[in-house]
Amino acid sequence: MPDFIFDGPQHGPIFLFAHGAGADAESAFMAEIAKGLAESGIRVARFNFPYMQQRLVDGKKRPPNRAPALVDFYGSLIKDFNQPVFIGGKSMGGRIASMVAAQQDAELNHFIQGVVCLGYPFHPIGKPEKLRIEHLEDIKAPLMIAQGTRDKLGTQEEVASYALNKEVNWLWLEDGDHDFKPRVKSGFKQQSHLNTVINKIVSFIKPASNT
Repeated sequence: MPDFIFDGPQHGPIFLFAHGAGADAESAFMAEIAKGLAESGIRVARFNFPYMQQRLVDGKKRPPNRAPALVDFYGSLIKDFNQPVFIGGKSMGGRIASMVAAQQDAELNHFIQGVVCLGYPFHPIGKPEKLRIEHLEDIKAPLMIAQGTRDKLGTQEEVASYALNKEVNWLWLEDGDHDFKPRVKSGFKQQSHLNTVINKIVSFIKPASNT
């Protein structure tokens, strides 16, 4: 198992929280969300994917491992915990979590109580035709997605046009970008959006938790 960064109480629902493609588990975004969840009684386990851990060791920038390898790695962490967990992540981390939950793996499905995606990368930037949504309908667990309305990897207008068969617990953050940061002229604040996200995750996890 990797070196987890734990936040929150020893007991209570566990949220395995994966980072995005470019920033590690200790980024400001990850730390802020983890802190807020911990203060609400959720035990957060942040971790780095293998490529990111190696980057932290040698300082060399490298691209993410291929998706199948990331999925296998995330799935192995869930099995190692050997107890009910909520899974999710920021951007790529959320996508990988959703792919883990979409597998027809009875053992994983037994452990996964819910999936949380923060800034889901519905498509690569500038390539709206390359959608990453087909697997979502195969997820058996409850799914929550928090998304900025002007996220370049899936705006509210774009997502509204998708044929999503999977029922999603949505949170749309007005004028938010991929990091939920709104423009100054919008009158909204990123910190306020982050607080809203934290409250939404808590309301998603707490009632569904069996712990």
